[in-house]
Amino acid sequence: MSDIPEDDGLKVEFPDRSPLAVWLVEDKVFVTDDTCTHGQASLTDGGMLDGFIIECGLHLGAFDIRDGRVESAPCTKPLTVYAASVLDGDVYADLVTLVEIERHHG
Repeated sequence: MSDIPEDDGLKVEFPDRSPLAVWLVEDKVFVTDDTCTHGQASLTDGGMLDGFIIECGLHLGAFDIRDGRVESAPCTKPLTVYAASVLDGDVYADLVTLVEIERHHG
């Protein structure tokens, strides 16, 4: 967890799937897809995180990293968010269990 910059994202690449983004905001960890659903751009490379909102650097669409909710156009499809936990300083993401978009905002 110490590798994740506070109030920023860390891109994690895998050989057999698209990259993930790990976010640390207010001492909470969130895991999302790293690729914007609108323009196929990396959210950690050129994106700007403001609180829980990540703005894509390509077309300035934005998402809430807590639940993937679209926050601004031109994005229309929510960002995939995965259930995440921290154990002994390591971040784990459940790539099967998706976060419900109705959850959070409270």
